[in-house]
Amino acid sequence: MSLKFGTDGVRGVANRELTPELALLLGRAAARVLGRGRWLIGSDTRRSGPLLAAALAAGLASEGADVVDLGVVPTPGVAFLSDADQVCGAVISASHNAFGDNGIKLFAAGGRKLTDEVEETLEADLVRLSTGQDGGDRPEGADVGSITIDHAAVDRYRDHLVHHVLADRRLDGLRVVVDTANGAASGLAADVLGSLGAEVTAIHHDPDGTNINAACGSTYPADLQAAVVAAGAHLGLAFDGDADRVLAVDATGELIDGDQIIGICAIDRHQRGELAHGTVVVTVMSNLGFLQGMAAHGITVAATAVGDRYVLEELDRGGFVLGGEQSGHVIFRDLASTGDGVLTGLFLLDIVARTRRSLAELAADAMVRLPQVLINVRTAQRDPQLLERLSPDVAAAEATLGDRGRVLLRASGTEPVVRVMVEAPTDSEARQVAETLVAAVQAASD
Repeated sequence: MSLKFGTDGVRGVANRELTPELALLLGRAAARVLGRGRWLIGSDTRRSGPLLAAALAAGLASEGADVVDLGVVPTPGVAFLSDADQVCGAVISASHNAFGDNGIKLFAAGGRKLTDEVEETLEADLVRLSTGQDGGDRPEGADVGSITIDHAAVDRYRDHLVHHVLADRRLDGLRVVVDTANGAASGLAADVLGSLGAEVTAIHHDPDGTNINAACGSTYPADLQAAVVAAGAHLGLAFDGDADRVLAVDATGELIDGDQIIGICAIDRHQRGELAHGTVVVTVMSNLGFLQGMAAHGITVAATAVGDRYVLEELDRGGFVLGGEQSGHVIFRDLASTGDGVLTGLFLLDIVARTRRSLAELAADAMVRLPQVLINVRTAQRDPQLLERLSPDVAAAEATLGDRGRVLLRASGTEPVVRVMVEAPTDSEARQVAETLVAAVQAASD
């Protein structure tokens, strides 16, 4: 049993690394650790989704849990329903990965992602189950859990977005293009925005089980950039496969990333007295320009480790209401327990509509992005001591840049990859320092 939780659940090649046998055992362990009550399961549009959902549901039911299969639902939709009903939830999705991959994300009752301690308990229970150490009798007869289907439950999430998020404000007159990555928000995003008065053009919204994230969505925004310019739209929104993140495109086709989106929303909330403690929460990957922009607007920045669950933990710890990641995960804690791409898109459109300013103007006011180079370096295997051995190289790079830039090395939580990030006044300087660090990583991992 080699399953390990990464920064966003379990992920791997469907039916090879992430098998139905493994999903079944994870279902059993999840029922034992998180509770045998009612469980919700949603999926994105991958072909392997129903296979893994059925296996996970079987594992949960075999331990006495009652399972409701929600069908295709965005990750934040499952989190919302989990919170509303105070039940546990699971999402079958590999987010922005290609369709051949899949994953399982678990929510504790209330729509909360799991802590490291709970994940470690699940991993230990999986080992026991995989070696036949059940540790007790399994339910029989009427005590066996049920599995039912409720594909209409997503309408509750849709109604929440349409009727409660903007407090009766409208989006009339705005022209927007949405790219739903042939994923879980296909149909839903355009419907929600259109219901609030926006004029919506949708692209990449026809999933066939294999085209999710295929040269589209938040990781491939080129089609959206072209479509926004061609349509003369005010802006565009690009979602990932499970719609828990979003990036934007302004009217000129310029990409607006998560840092800029968070900055725009933070300034707007701060000016309206709705940014609790005048603080926004981001990860250490946020651009140095974001930190400088927030300081210019009198907003405090709290930084966390990479991963939206760490952002959520800090939001709750400090009583803050807004945070997220450069990748486009944005959490409005007063309305959601996880990143929500559609909800974030609604707020961004609302700010454009209320202020009568273009997205480009809002982004420029929020921050000036420093050139940033990010290179993923694949290593032979995951090595917990590798970053420690690289500390002299990092120190040398930081000395080169001084206070004009920033260096960050971090190991991937799911694969043998070291991410090298460098920010500097110019792209050429950032790339030169990054390439020096890449060479050091490769040498140290040989």
